[in-house]
Amino acid sequence: MSAALPVVLIVDDEVRSQEALRRALEEDFTVLTAGSADEAAATMAREFVHILLCDQRMPGTSGVDFLKQVRVQWPDTVRIIISGFTEAEDIIAGINEAGIWQYILKPWHPEQLLLTLRGAADLWRLQQANQRLTLELRDSPEVLKKRVKEKRGQARAEAAFSRLARSAQSPLNEVCRIAERVAPHEMSILITGESGTGKELLARAVHYASRRADGAFVVENCGALPDTLLESELFGHKRGAYTGAFEDRVGLFQQADGGTIFLDEIGETSPAFQVKLLRALQEGEIRALGSPRPVSVDVRVIAATNRDLEADVRSGRFREDLYYRLAGMKLHLPPLRERPADIALIAMELLDQGRKQTAKPGAQFTPETLRCLEAHAWPGNVRELQNEVMRMLALAEGDWLAADLLSPAVRDAGVDNDGEVQLAADDGSLRERMERIEAEVIRETLIRLRGNKSRAAEELGLSRVGLRSKLARYGLEQPE
Repeated sequence: MSAALPVVLIVDDEVRSQEALRRALEEDFTVLTAGSADEAAATMAREFVHILLCDQRMPGTSGVDFLKQVRVQWPDTVRIIISGFTEAEDIIAGINEAGIWQYILKPWHPEQLLLTLRGAADLWRLQQANQRLTLELRDSPEVLKKRVKEKRGQARAEAAFSRLARSAQSPLNEVCRIAERVAPHEMSILITGESGTGKELLARAVHYASRRADGAFVVENCGALPDTLLESELFGHKRGAYTGAFEDRVGLFQQADGGTIFLDEIGETSPAFQVKLLRALQEGEIRALGSPRPVSVDVRVIAATNRDLEADVRSGRFREDLYYRLAGMKLHLPPLRERPADIALIAMELLDQGRKQTAKPGAQFTPETLRCLEAHAWPGNVRELQNEVMRMLALAEGDWLAADLLSPAVRDAGVDNDGEVQLAADDGSLRERMERIEAEVIRETLIRLRGNKSRAAEELGLSRVGLRSKLARYGLEQPE
C-alpha cells in the first residue's frame, strides 16, 4: 500500500466488521484497525491518522465518548462514526462536542462509504491547506490577496470544460456545449446520469464558467445523511436547537452565499425535507434550526441524481414543484459504455493523477492495455476506471502497465475467443484492414503522447504534413 494514500483507522470490536470495511477501502486508503478505544488511542500515538472511522457500540467506551477524547488530543483527524438507527439519538446529542464530521448508518453501502471517506480525505487536505495559509499570511494582507487570487485562478483552470477529457466524437461534447452556454445565466441546473459519470466535475465547470466564479463552490451529498442532520448541514442551527447543539453552526447555504451549492443525490431526500428545501429556493431565505428569523441567501443551485426523477414525480415520491424549481436546465451525462472513444483519454488523465500519488512518474499503458480498457463496459463508470488504473499502478514493477495487470473482467473484455487481443476487424480487403491497423497505431500514439503531433510524427517516421493528412483521412483530428 502506498504511503501516499490517506490513512484511515477503523475502530470496531467485531473482526468481521473490520475486514468488511477494510475490503471496501483498501484500494483508496492505507487502512489500520483497532478493536477498542484504548487500542485505537495507542495506534494514533504512534501512527499519523487522517481519518478515524469508529463504531458507536463498543464495550467500555462508546464511539461518541472516544471521539470526544480524539477531538482534544488529535483535533486535525477527521472523525466519522458508524451506527444503527437505534443509536442515532446518542450520536446527534454528542455530534458537536465530539466534532463528528459525518455519521454512517448501518447497513452501509460500499460505494457510499467510499464516497464519504473520499470526502473526508478532501476535507483533511483542505483543513491543512487552510492552516498553512493562515500561518503564512497572518501578518501579510497583500500576500493573502495574491495567494487567494492564485488559488482562484488555479481552481478555474482545473475546473474548465476543456479539462473534461473527451474525444472529438464524444456525446459529452454536446452536453458541455450546452452547459457552457447556460453557465453565465442564473438558472438552476439538474444533472442526471449514472453514479460515477462525473456529475460533480460538470457542476464545478459550470460554477467556474459563471459570474459566481469568485464565490464558493459547496458540495453536499444529500443521500448520506438523515433529515435532521441534512437540515442542519444545509441551513445551520443555533446553540441549543437540539440536544448536543453546543454552539451555533453556519449552514452550507450561507457558506455558499454569492456562489454555488451542489446538491448531489437529491433524489434520495425525503418528502418532508423536500418541502423545506422548496421553501428555501422559492423565498431565497433559509432558517437555521432553532432560529426565530430567516436569513437571505444568494445561491445558485445545481442538483444531481442517478434516479429517474420524472418517474419519481409521477409516483409521488418526489415533489413536482421542487422538480421544476431544480430543473431549469437538464443535462444528462452518458455512461462510459456509451463513450468508448473517451475511455483512453480519461484513463490517461487518471494515470497522470496516479503517477503523483504512487511516485511512478514514468508509468505508461501498453497498446494492449488501452484496447482492453476500451472494450470493457465499465458499469461503475469513471470511478471503476480510476480503481483499475490505481490497481495497475500498485501492481506494476516497472513503468509499463501491461494488460496482465488488469482485473480479469477488464482483461477478458479485450480478447477474442482464442485469447488474442484483436487488432482490427476481420472483414474487408487487405488494404482496408491495414488502414484500420494504421489508424489504431496513430490514435494510440497520440493518446500516449497527449496529442503532441510533432513527437508523434517523429516516433512514427512521418512528416507533420504527412501525419496531418492521415489524421484527416481517418477522422482522428481533435478539436483545439
